[in-house]
Amino acid sequence: MFDTVVIATDGSATAERAVTAALDLAGQFDAIVHALYVVDSGEVAGSPEAVRQDFEQALATTGGKALTFVRETAETVDPDEEDTVVTAVREGDPAKEICHYAEEIDADVIATGTRGRHGEHGYLLGSVAEGVVRHAEMPVLTVRQLEEAATEL
Repeated sequence: MFDTVVIATDGSATAERAVTAALDLAGQFDAIVHALYVVDSGEVAGSPEAVRQDFEQALATTGGKALTFVRETAETVDPDEEDTVVTAVREGDPAKEICHYAEEIDADVIATGTRGRHGEHGYLLGSVAEGVVRHAEMPVLTVRQLEEAATEL
């Protein structure tokens, strides 16, 4: 049923919880896992010019760490399987890029946390998760943050 799973990650605690759920789902179906991090071009463009390059580099570093987390978690789940995760970095509007990427690789499902680095402003769903749910052509697994972990943010 699910041959290809996209995990959209921003490195947040909620995204890490979504990684675990998505890897479990992928394991049930022996699916290929794609981990995607999107550098939000709107955040970069909206930052002061004096720090823009440093900010973009910080986002890229965060993305690298987030993708490494997915890969290492996958190796922990199935240590016998090598190169189980395909990683990708895109730049643009996160919700649009996640949907485009999933369409490009013909994904069967997208997994994402309900709140990312921007926290509570989205109320029930973060703005990125909401955009993905509204526009994705395939099912979207949203994983909510547990209350005790949410207070740590």
